[in-house]
Amino acid sequence: MRLKELYEKAISTGIENDPRGKEIVHHDLETRKKDYESLKDRDREYFDMESLTNPYSDSRILNGTGEEEIRNVLVGIDIEVGEIILADRLREKGTPVDLVISHHPEGQAYANLYDVMRIQADILNRFGIPISVAEDLMETRIREVERRLMPVNHTRAVDAARLLGIPFLCLHTPADNMVASYLQKLFEEKKPYTIDDVMDLLIDIPEYREARKNGAGPKILIGSKSRKAGKIFVDMTGGTEGSKDIFESMSNSGINTIVAMHLSEEHKKEAEKNHINVIIAGHISSDNLGLNLLFDEILRTPGWELNIQECSGFRRHSRI
Repeated sequence: MRLKELYEKAISTGIENDPRGKEIVHHDLETRKKDYESLKDRDREYFDMESLTNPYSDSRILNGTGEEEIRNVLVGIDIEVGEIILADRLREKGTPVDLVISHHPEGQAYANLYDVMRIQADILNRFGIPISVAEDLMETRIREVERRLMPVNHTRAVDAARLLGIPFLCLHTPADNMVASYLQKLFEEKKPYTIDDVMDLLIDIPEYREARKNGAGPKILIGSKSRKAGKIFVDMTGGTEGSKDIFESMSNSGINTIVAMHLSEEHKKEAEKNHINVIIAGHISSDNLGLNLLFDEILRTPGWELNIQECSGFRRHSRI
């Protein structure tokens, strides 16, 4: 396959599995096109044209024309300068590497990570939180993350890939959408009664089972095994952690248990204050699950094959 084909398939798969629903995604893309059409010519030079077809600002081809033929890929959760040099070293030793894929964003995709956080407001609205409340609380948090990213030297790994002539792709929200939708559907179908039942379902998943063996498996952060799970909200997409002030609205909307990748100490205190159970499924293990589900969908395309080499915390578990 060509790099551009792989990228476009990943984005379309992310849209198909977006927890907001495809209708909202397509509406946002239409709005983006109208925004572009209303710009003056001098401003169009700075417009991100990819955003007209790709709703995820944290997922981009970071280096490459898109026409490169791809068969051998090096995949990692984080790809920084060290992993780019690793790819070049593997090439020197005779191991082909046509493309490096990172889950976490780098370059322009990292600089614009904050923009995908708006996804969270629509997801929360689907769980009964008024959209005005969700958007208001998220906007403050989005501005906070944007300020935090402003001083970051986000082009280092991209520059290394460019200088060494290595195609480079990052796929963040499309993979996160996969794990969020997969787990939400699992809990809705299996209807776990207690927190312990939720933990059992997670440990049955290969990525979480392997993480547990390595000391990084799912953990109950707030609550106990015997507590009733109630209404479960899977919080695993939308860039990074949302507003710490959202937990009261979650509790009022009937959410009893959150299953998340990670939770800061400030967020934990607010969840605890509002009597919400929290299970931390695991950050890297959840990222693994999302990437594996995404690769499964990509590789179901007839005639497409990838030889995947694992690095930087990624382990391939195929469900094909």
